[in-house]
Amino acid sequence: MHTAGKQAAAGGVEPLRIALLVPCRNESATVAAVVAAFAESLPAASCHVFDNRSDDDTAALARAAGARVHPVSLRGKGNVVRRAFADVEADVYVMVDGDATYDASAAPALVRRLLDEGLDMVVGARVDQDPAAYRAGHRFGNRLLTGCVARLFGDSFDDMLSGYRVFSRRYVKSFPAHAAGFEIETELAVHALQLRMPVAEMPTAYGARPEGSTSKLNTYRDGARILATIVRLFKAERPLLFFSLGAAASLLLSVLLAIPLFVTYFETGLVPRFPTAILCSALVLLSAVLLACGLILDTVTRGRVEAKRLAYLALPATRGELPVRAAGRADAAAAVSAAGEPR
Repeated sequence: MHTAGKQAAAGGVEPLRIALLVPCRNESATVAAVVAAFAESLPAASCHVFDNRSDDDTAALARAAGARVHPVSLRGKGNVVRRAFADVEADVYVMVDGDATYDASAAPALVRRLLDEGLDMVVGARVDQDPAAYRAGHRFGNRLLTGCVARLFGDSFDDMLSGYRVFSRRYVKSFPAHAAGFEIETELAVHALQLRMPVAEMPTAYGARPEGSTSKLNTYRDGARILATIVRLFKAERPLLFFSLGAAASLLLSVLLAIPLFVTYFETGLVPRFPTAILCSALVLLSAVLLACGLILDTVTRGRVEAKRLAYLALPATRGELPVRAAGRADAAAAVSAAGEPR
């Protein structure tokens, strides 16, 4: 309601409050450069660095660069995002990793698209400029996981795991963060797809980490956690399909095991293999139970989605203008891009 109140009080549209959220853990080699780069591209934005139990000088360097530092004791990016979304008040939120791999100059264009098209999330899809920036294993895992989410929840993203995003206030304040680690990006995408929010992607340059900076991402461990998150979300958000697949598998196995029993019965009139017959009966009962669970949970899920949708709609849509300096930089960047000059 606060945005509408500001507009009514002023008799027009006021510049929006923009918050930059930078999750960090042991990013002393890059955090100051990230803060400075985004201060240049979005000079009117308030910068918030969320220090996730760093044991180096990340917090001190971020504070010296002009950012407000928030300590987060629970380890994991998901816990950082949950805290950031709860504590920071703004109209538009720009979230970026603190590893200096994302293009800060693209931020005004991302924000402007969010405002011009009335979107709730814009994802900065990574376009790597250096082969070392985006390892083949990470690229394959991203495509695999993005494809899984697209089949289950809808096809809206090419780079679901990007750490560069812009959100509306109504997205941020309606997001029930559950993830603790890097699987938070999957949850961010599914939340938007489940509520059928207007979202978009924009290609942004993606570079390698500077020397002295190390990635906190473990390809296999975090990939497995993300895959487990997809399965968990599949069960929670599409329970009828999830349990129907189990019911169909149980019924099919029962039928396959029962075929020899029926053949023997029609030939001899006897059922000599009672354990197999009992197993077939149990599998049929299991199938019926799974189907009943799916039907019941589907009704529960529909009610929960409706409640989330109403919470989302209770917040006003983001309307307003970029602060003059940030808007001017965005226009200048667009003009340079249109002229074909290097950025």
